[in-house]
Amino acid sequence: MQNHEMWWERCQFQEQMVPDLTLEDIARQAGVSRSTVSRVVNNFPNVSADVRQRVLDVIQQTGYHPNAAARTLASQRSWTLGLVLPQSAHQIFTDPYYPHLMKGIAQTCNDHNFTLALFLVGNEEDERKISARITRKGLLDGVLVQSGHHGDQQLIGRLVDAGIPQVVIGRPFRYDNVSYVDVDNVNAAFNAVTHLIRQGRQRIATISGLLQSTAGLDRKSGYLKALGERGYKLDEALIIEGDFTEAGGYYAMQSLLPAHPDAVFAASDVMALGAMRAAREAGLSVPDDLAVVGFDDIPIAATSEPPLTTIRQPVSQTGIRAVEALIDQIENGIQPPRHIIMDTQLVIRDSCGANRK
Repeated sequence: MQNHEMWWERCQFQEQMVPDLTLEDIARQAGVSRSTVSRVVNNFPNVSADVRQRVLDVIQQTGYHPNAAARTLASQRSWTLGLVLPQSAHQIFTDPYYPHLMKGIAQTCNDHNFTLALFLVGNEEDERKISARITRKGLLDGVLVQSGHHGDQQLIGRLVDAGIPQVVIGRPFRYDNVSYVDVDNVNAAFNAVTHLIRQGRQRIATISGLLQSTAGLDRKSGYLKALGERGYKLDEALIIEGDFTEAGGYYAMQSLLPAHPDAVFAASDVMALGAMRAAREAGLSVPDDLAVVGFDDIPIAATSEPPLTTIRQPVSQTGIRAVEALIDQIENGIQPPRHIIMDTQLVIRDSCGANRK
């Protein structure tokens, strides 16, 4: 305890000895502009390595430490980013997609000295209340919106009208005037279903995501494209809408069983896991009787029984790129919009039957 107190006293003494330095003081000593110092302090890109090091050397030599409140007043910025998730709290913490997304977002905010504010939109009333708050000037420097649903267009439009920098995670229905980060859902689903076709499966079903979302629509489109290009006859009995939940996949699979599918592409891993549970309860073997492919590659996909073949999308990296794109907007303006498409990968495991050949 005594050593801790001595350490604390030394820290207090050192802090008292440091003069009240400003960004201008650091800039003058480093021979750079105030804005360059600001970019270095906040870990922004587009600063050369030698200039960044020169500024950091001056900061270390002087003991300069930026005051958060003073920084906010001086820059007229809050140094806070908003994250709007259109889900209930229960869904946020039970669907593995969201913790991985938020991990990438939160870490990147920390790296760039931004605070992250979370907003959950579960219904229209939530949307109205949150819209009024996040479009208020000075509250947030920018907003990330997890989107892809028709209902999000109003919120996105209000942010556009208010001139607040925003990046949408997932392709919105209207995207000509807004930046977004997404994967090529059509091509990813096409690759998943084509893989099942190559395994010789004849009656390939799909459990789509919600068809009021772009992800659900695009993954269904990829399924239809793969069947059409291989000359498969469309059977509506093999297509059913899910809701991206395990229970939704379970009940959707129960509805598909009378159509006797020998394979199913589910638009999310959690729905694929629900589908496998329903198939086992019906006495079917996965993959002998039913091949299954999911989408996301959440951690449990590799340890399920059997391990799940799936489309891997870089969820955490998507969050990172979204924050970086938003910070770029804040620093350099919101035009032109950027559309960032992340790569996906087909990960082949036992649930599709390929490893048994």
